[in-house]
Amino acid sequence: MRKIGFVIPWFAEDIPGGAESALRGLTQHFYQAGVKVEILTTCVKESTADWNVNYYPAGIELIQNIPVRRFKVKKRDEGKFNFAMSNIYSKPDFTLQDEDIFLNEMVNSTELYQYMKTYKNDYELFVFIPYLFGTTYHGISVCPEKAVLIPCLHDEPFAYLNRFKEVFQKIRGMVFLAKPESDLASRLYSLGSVETKVLGIGVDTDFTGNKINFVEKYKIKDPFILYAGRKDKGKNIDLLLQYFEEYKKRNSNNLKLVLVGGGEVDISPNIVSDVYDLGYVPTQDKYDAYAAALVLCQPSKFESFSIVIMESWLCRRPVLVYEPCKVTTYFAKEAMGGLYFNNYFEFEGCLNFFQCHNKITDMMGENGREYVLNNFAWDVVVKKYNEFFQKIIANQSQEEREI
Repeated sequence: MRKIGFVIPWFAEDIPGGAESALRGLTQHFYQAGVKVEILTTCVKESTADWNVNYYPAGIELIQNIPVRRFKVKKRDEGKFNFAMSNIYSKPDFTLQDEDIFLNEMVNSTELYQYMKTYKNDYELFVFIPYLFGTTYHGISVCPEKAVLIPCLHDEPFAYLNRFKEVFQKIRGMVFLAKPESDLASRLYSLGSVETKVLGIGVDTDFTGNKINFVEKYKIKDPFILYAGRKDKGKNIDLLLQYFEEYKKRNSNNLKLVLVGGGEVDISPNIVSDVYDLGYVPTQDKYDAYAAALVLCQPSKFESFSIVIMESWLCRRPVLVYEPCKVTTYFAKEAMGGLYFNNYFEFEGCLNFFQCHNKITDMMGENGREYVLNNFAWDVVVKKYNEFFQKIIANQSQEEREI
């Protein structure tokens, strides 16, 4: 079997982002299963770096035995890009010209696309992740007949671009991380001739959390809500802090809030004594924090999957999610592993329920753990992906023989 090329805007061993982490895990476990894989990307360092800078040298680098083939990034006009992005994000009547500028002035590599065009017969498939970037749109345009997309799709203005609608209907396959993501794609795009499947993504399951170790190390003995992840507005952490401040005003108890992860956030003086911002912590400490928490709160509005939810469940703790996020709410319901809120009073009610019903709270955590092991352990996920890819490859070979 020829190799499978995975295409992503940037890639490194230590990038913590969702798509990057998912791709690292997927390619590693495919490699361990004996499948030939390769990663095609640009020389850009990461999403927060300057997209005009070739941080890495062009060429092939081995990362955990997997070839990572890097190509120089195309120079871009950041001013044009920002103007077009603003129009798309804020104006319902944005134009095709806005779309083209947006896609042409973001992360792109002419050399990458030329390589794919020249050597596409060396690959069974090109798998693109995530949907939003120039490397996906222009990469698919080079060889839609070999393209599979893992979109990591959110209900956001960029998902409605006509250029995406045009190109996505031509690809071979599309993989979704959760059913609500699949439902959204079905509403937005014409996928009648595209092989689609909800497969999720794998989660490392060979770890445990230790409540006692966390309490002893960080001296947090009171019950607490845990937030794990980047502390930025895009993750809706401001809403969590606002609701927690209101909760402490209305409830006389010793419940605390613990924040784990990078970034900075403003904490109101009214709750500063009840909030522990631990910043980055060692991975094992994060697992211990899950185990020690009353509940993990994932307030994000835009998720196509949520590793922190799965990790919390593996540590046998339930989750509290924001109902407008269809994906996290779907997982909480499907696993019977947590509760969801849509306003402050539901947030308060959920927290008080968790504190007053210990057995049910613990049972939700156990339900979540069983759900993850049955659906997202890596051996389960790799088998599903491999079967899906093999089906597409077989269909492609059949069509070529008929021609």
